[in-house]
Amino acid sequence: MCIANQQTVCERFNAEPLAPVAGSKLGIALSTLGKSPIHGLRQAPTETTNGWYIWCGEISAASDFFAPLHVEHMSEYLPEALEYLELPPGYRFLIDGSNYEDVWFDEALLNPS
Repeated sequence: MCIANQQTVCERFNAEPLAPVAGSKLGIALSTLGKSPIHGLRQAPTETTNGWYIWCGEISAASDFFAPLHVEHMSEYLPEALEYLELPPGYRFLIDGSNYEDVWFDEALLNPS
């Protein structure tokens, strides 16, 4: 699907926006920055996290793959993902930086095992 910039991501996908709380943390795979595509998934927030996990390229099961990052610093590390951060828990996105976008709801994210 091509990106239509006239609407917000939540409007395009009929999702109720839920912006991350200021000061909350997300998990980001810093070692993958610069690779493509960019993936994001949002689980339910906790007291200190907003539920987002973001990586570029391939995911790894390594315990140190994701590093905590305050949401306010996303503009410095991965500004192209900023507009997706208002998607509520249960959503995923995939973008490639070349006008490709896929956003979908994954109920399994709400009940991690």
